[in-house]
Amino acid sequence: MTKRDNKNLTECGYIMNYEKGMNPLSSKNRVLQFRIELSEILPLIWRRILVPSDSNFWDLHVAIQDSMGWLDYHLHHFEIRGKGKKTEDHIGIPDFEGFEEIHEVLPGWEIPVLDYFNDLGVTARYLYDYGDSWWHTVQLEGYLSKEKKVRCPICIDGARSCPPEDSGGVGGYYGLLDVLADIKNEEYERMRTWVGKDWNPEKFDKSSIKFDYPYKRWKITFLEE
Repeated sequence: MTKRDNKNLTECGYIMNYEKGMNPLSSKNRVLQFRIELSEILPLIWRRILVPSDSNFWDLHVAIQDSMGWLDYHLHHFEIRGKGKKTEDHIGIPDFEGFEEIHEVLPGWEIPVLDYFNDLGVTARYLYDYGDSWWHTVQLEGYLSKEKKVRCPICIDGARSCPPEDSGGVGGYYGLLDVLADIKNEEYERMRTWVGKDWNPEKFDKSSIKFDYPYKRWKITFLEE
């Protein structure tokens, strides 16, 4: 945590909560600070977000999707090891279709984030889109107190745009960048039209990030046809 980060947090109503002897999990008025990094891509694509401490894994999933810029079109799960466990649990959307080759996935909306992210530095892997296989690392960086009128979740920092949805994984993304870097490439016009004329891989604007209501997203996913 840099002085700049701490200043930004204080200005938006969040106060670092690391007093000696304090139990950061005991406060009712607290938020959790996470850093999300998209794996295998350089320069790094990453976000820093704050989420309510009473979030479940579905809530965290929606916050990751919205902060990164994904569209939540595909399946996902977290892989994280509980305290004292030797193997990782998979938490996300269960395999309702019964595919035997898929590891058992626990329903994220039933599991509080603090059941696993119960200490600073705890890290999970987060997989989005089983076809393109976008792996992320999700690390708990801090516990913070907040003012009552400040809305959460919020994105406080980050860098670069995430790849366009369905761009073919890491290899497809690098191929897309190569095409867009060469206006003479025969695929340039088609790919530029596909990603949109305003898409820029270097662009990041935290003020443009909007967070959806997790229960609304859940209803759209599971209850609406």
